[in-house]
Amino acid sequence: MTEYEACIMGIHTAIERETKVIEVYVDSALVIYQLKGEWETRDPKLVSYRKLVLELIKEFEDITFFYLPRDKNQMADALATLASMIKVNRQEDMKPIQMSIYEGPAHCYNIEEGEVDDSPWYQDILRYVKNREYPGQVTENDMRTLRRLAIDYVLDGEILYKRGKDQVLLRCVDAVKAKKILEEVHEGICGTHASGFALARQIMRFGFYWSTIEEDCINYAKRCSRKEQGYLKRRSIEEVEAQ
Repeated sequence: MTEYEACIMGIHTAIERETKVIEVYVDSALVIYQLKGEWETRDPKLVSYRKLVLELIKEFEDITFFYLPRDKNQMADALATLASMIKVNRQEDMKPIQMSIYEGPAHCYNIEEGEVDDSPWYQDILRYVKNREYPGQVTENDMRTLRRLAIDYVLDGEILYKRGKDQVLLRCVDAVKAKKILEEVHEGICGTHASGFALARQIMRFGFYWSTIEEDCINYAKRCSRKEQGYLKRRSIEEVEAQ
């Protein structure tokens, strides 16, 4: 998705400059061969990106896509590495930075309303622990996997608990409740820039659990980090301009 975003940004720039003939170099073989039609676009999140690019290229008289291997893109890699090594210690060393900020991604992938599944992630486990029932049309291997997973879960009335490594019971929550818990817990520790794993451990200490807790916490912490970095960059620009 990031590679498509970068490609679309470059194409938009060329359109704004009324360029009619263009060569596009991308270091992602997946993007290039999908655009050329040589590879199928199976990931639903990328289908709309490819469709958008194919619509944009109608603005050109001639457009050619080239795959740029990493070994032929050493200068860009070297500049990126060099940039990550530079440290600014004095305010007067800082130079004005011009930034272009897009209000949103080139394309947002949204699940159609008809495809939304309101069932909690633990529904099959709950049904098995409660009634020893399997979901319909499952294989013997699926049933074996479900039985193995259910060993770590305990039912108390209508509430399902996950048994932690220390044998402490953690209440299972659905996606809606998980989002609220994640936001509430993170608000109190955002100032310490806690990592995703630390955030997940804190939520579990509060007694809650969901199947993708670590992945969700890591992604949430990354988004917070990017916001903080963006804020610091904007502050740096404002301070330089003030001088």
